[in-house]
Amino acid sequence: MKKTHGHKHGRLMATQILCLIAVQLSLTCATYAKEPTMDTDIPKTELASFGAGCFWCTEAVFEGLPGVVKAVSGYQGGHVENPTYAQVCTKTTGHAEVIQIEFDPATVSYGELLDLFWRMHDPTTLNRQGADTGPQYRSVIFTTTDAQKKEALASKQAIDASGTFKRPVVTEILEAPPFYKAEKSHQDYYANN
Repeated sequence: MKKTHGHKHGRLMATQILCLIAVQLSLTCATYAKEPTMDTDIPKTELASFGAGCFWCTEAVFEGLPGVVKAVSGYQGGHVENPTYAQVCTKTTGHAEVIQIEFDPATVSYGELLDLFWRMHDPTTLNRQGADTGPQYRSVIFTTTDAQKKEALASKQAIDASGTFKRPVVTEILEAPPFYKAEKSHQDYYANN
């Protein structure tokens, strides 16, 4: 009987020791484990919206830029909620065809996006880009922060003063209203067609 009791006592002691070792190991591991923090592990991206004529080609140009996480074709700046392409084409919704860009400012700056925007279209033609005419094709920048607004205004003033264009720049710079994603058939249109 004593032998059995001693055997049970020995197993109990061994179990307690193993538990203590496991607790110690978990505390040690917790000390060295890196816990995710919002500052270091979640990439910080920003949104920017540009209207530079037809969104098909505009999307393709921005998608090819390093630091652009994604570029989405859509509608912005009008008074109709959830507009369709057919509605926007009636020229009565107030919306412009735009590209909403999610970008990593550590890789590409907002200023670099603005530089590309000025070079990819004619910002001196009102409601028109090439053969595309109507207010949905207007040149417009929708800003999402005060810093973007300030930088966009300064950039417009600089490009206007530079003499790059013979006519004045007519690009609107406005605070970003709601963005409505265009239909699936308009996403990645240039790449798919």
